Amino acid sequence: MTPLRIGTRGSELARWQANTVAAEIRRRSGRDCELVVITTTGDRLTEESVSTLGGKRVFVKEIEQALARRRIDLAVHSAKDMPADLPDGLTIAAVLPREDPRDAVVLSAGATPAPDLPIPELVALQGTAPRIGSGSVRRIAQLRRMLPTARFHLVRGNVGTRLRKLDDGGYDLLILAAAGLRRLGFADRISAAIDVTACVPAPGQGIIAIETRTEDRDTRAALTPVNDTAATAALTAERALVRALGGGCQAPIGAFAETLDGRLHLRAVVASLDGSQLLRREASQPVESADALGASVAAGLLEDGAGPILQAAQDSATQETGDT
Repeated sequence: MTPLRIGTRGSELARWQANTVAAEIRRRSGRDCELVVITTTGDRLTEESVSTLGGKRVFVKEIEQALARRRIDLAVHSAKDMPADLPDGLTIAAVLPREDPRDAVVLSAGATPAPDLPIPELVALQGTAPRIGSGSVRRIAQLRRMLPTARFHLVRGNVGTRLRKLDDGGYDLLILAAAGLRRLGFADRISAAIDVTACVPAPGQGIIAIETRTEDRDTRAALTPVNDTAATAALTAERALVRALGGGCQAPIGAFAETLDGRLHLRAVVASLDGSQLLRREASQPVESADALGASVAAGLLEDGAGPILQAAQDSATQETGDT
């Protein structure tokens, strides 16, 4: 049988994720796989912020084009990098079990981890106005309220590049996704993990998503044994919320769903870019109502005034890019 062609970005983390998916397909479906590395706009333009490049599509556009044109059979993504709306004819056919969804504080090499120390106290040890690097406006917006004296800087590049910038003195600490650090063998660099109630993760954070052509029954059948139903329900609710809010990379939206006592619980946050406004909502529904749960929590946030906050974030990104 012809090997399944897996499209992936070329970063170390992307390759790790694609190889993990390939191993799961071989183990559970008996199908062989081969990797096809595709360079995306986001990979080429590493000095620009994601918002100025036009949002999350920069990490997936070329891969989705290859999928639609049948150059590959499936694509592997970090779910948090995927736009809420997929191109016509493409679908998320499976996801792997969720890794640690939390954001992590990373101190410079040689610093002593302090997992039990409250985050404000840990950060205060780095100075009165520590320089914090992060690639996420969502993290920065939420943490500005927790760390009002900190100086936040947007940082791009893969995990290794960001760690080198930190260790070379470019920042006093970084805030990174714990999942990426663990997958690449950098768990020992996690000085502390931030609870999801204090900094709500990005929608899909910690989840590896597998995208296919909707009509490709053969590939979808090979992925059925790979799919994790709990992670699927969580991702469905989180993405439904983002769709209902109309948000993207430019919008500081956090969303995290998990199954508690047999029901799917979703907590979400919308924040202004400067962190001065922050709206929270949470609710629970049956697991099979994941889409409805996401839409319901989004409706609550919009009732609370999320619309103007999201529009202001979009306007800010438009001004940066010069788009009209």
